[in-house]
Amino acid sequence: MLVTINSSSSKRPDWLRAPAPVGENYRDLKDLVTRMKLHTVCESAACPNIGDCWNRRTATFMIAGNFCTRRCGFCAVQKGAPLEVDWDEPRRVGEAVAQMGLKFAVVTSVNRDDLKDGGATLFAMTIRAIRERNPGCGVEVLVPDFQGSHEAMQIVQDARPDILNHNTETVPRLYKQVRLGARYERSLEMLAYAKSIRADVPTKSGLMLGLGETNEEVRSVMRDLRAHQVDIVTLGQYLRPSPKHLPIIRYVPVEEFAELKAYGQQLGFKHVESGPLVRSSYHADEGAGVAQDHSVAQDHSVAQDAPPVDTTWTTSAPNSHC
Repeated sequence: MLVTINSSSSKRPDWLRAPAPVGENYRDLKDLVTRMKLHTVCESAACPNIGDCWNRRTATFMIAGNFCTRRCGFCAVQKGAPLEVDWDEPRRVGEAVAQMGLKFAVVTSVNRDDLKDGGATLFAMTIRAIRERNPGCGVEVLVPDFQGSHEAMQIVQDARPDILNHNTETVPRLYKQVRLGARYERSLEMLAYAKSIRADVPTKSGLMLGLGETNEEVRSVMRDLRAHQVDIVTLGQYLRPSPKHLPIIRYVPVEEFAELKAYGQQLGFKHVESGPLVRSSYHADEGAGVAQDHSVAQDHSVAQDAPPVDTTWTTSAPNSHC
């Protein structure tokens, strides 16, 4: 059954305002991304934290193009026919990370339901390219659901990321409006499968609040995530990218975010980020301590024991659903 999401007339609170993106580091990073023909989710998704993150010389690289094959009602990333796969992109991401001198990098992608492996091979290549040029650099990947493909998830995990992130985004009741083409149960299953094949890799997931969910629904999702062995959770306020996107139903008070953080800690999450401006990859380096033992224990050189990657992808006409 479809759930109607009605608009709210509430004025945006003052504490929900982020500083304008200015500063020398911001300009340097913007020039670097442009020069190397890369995409960042910071720009493509109109993230409010772009000024803060870029001035801290951290960024989330978005691979597999700048057009998404799904039409989620919350997302500012462009929708439409996807670009041809750029096989040189992983090398350029690795070079950019090296030039930025990052100790921890985050890599995400658009949904590529038109590709046989959903872009998993490109994720694996990017992880290895970063490690080749930046031994010791930690890597978090924020992956799509790969339409439930275990083979695709295996490809990513074989490349040994330090954190495997896949967002549930919202509560099950709102999925048809918020995450068109996705299924709540499938996201949970993919997170559990990722953990089952590499128990040493922390798993992570995030939710947006303010779309009409109840506090108990959020807590129920948090319980589900822990039941599926997710280690890290992020909770942030949904911000409407444009009038064409889903409306904001309410602004969640800072105190409620604090209560949810405490609840997450009680549930046993190893790390909880909960606040109005929190985004999935915001200050990801600060949550990377969860992966420290894993990172120190493993060799961050290119995995020699990883199976060869099949770079022959089958493409078809893009779909807006799975």
